[in-house]
Amino acid sequence: MRKLRELSIFFPAYNEGKNIEKTVKAAVLIAPKVADKWEVIIVNDGSRDDTLSVSESLSKRQANVRTINHPKNRGYGAALKTGFYRSKYEWVAFTDADGQFDFKEITKFIEKQEETGAKLVIGYYKQRSVPFFRKVNTFLWETVVFVMFGLRVRDIDTAFKLVHRDVIEKIPKLESERGAFISSEFLIKARRAGFEMPEVGITHYPRVEGSGTGANIDVIIQSFVDLFKLWRKLK
Repeated sequence: MRKLRELSIFFPAYNEGKNIEKTVKAAVLIAPKVADKWEVIIVNDGSRDDTLSVSESLSKRQANVRTINHPKNRGYGAALKTGFYRSKYEWVAFTDADGQFDFKEITKFIEKQEETGAKLVIGYYKQRSVPFFRKVNTFLWETVVFVMFGLRVRDIDTAFKLVHRDVIEKIPKLESERGAFISSEFLIKARRAGFEMPEVGITHYPRVEGSGTGANIDVIIQSFVDLFKLWRKLK
């Protein structure tokens, strides 16, 4: 496997004070092995716990780590947009900050990119460590997105991707903020722009600390609002 010339890694984080340090340290260990130049960005999305203070402490101790703070919680989509648009290197990778991914698996993405020449490589869960009802919700959501946009991938919302800056700069600007539509929006726009998206299987570990927000009713409602907005715009 070749090393990337440049790599930005970012973690959207909301109330992940108990997970963020371990997640960042794991990325810092692997980053020099896969990229000549690299940075790690923590996007604190208005957390109400100590995520910001822990993140800022990490940034002070490690020159390649920086923290971007949203003073108010704006949503997962907003955190992803901040990570995408404020990263500085040629390649951009992200996972969630909750410790449910092993960042060492970034090597699989780099190998797949080298094999295919693609500018976007996306992960899919080999086995997803979430309750059954979350899996049902995901299946129904993916069915709706396929019917409305024709997008078919193994896991539409898997939060582990490797993206070339060309994709970020060439697709229409991302809009979703509060809901969970951001990943679907990103892939829909990338596919319509002609980018291939080979997939790699990744391991998903149980969450040890904290809780996710993807199943919150307000998040689900906003996701459908964003979905129909994009459908009308592209119709």
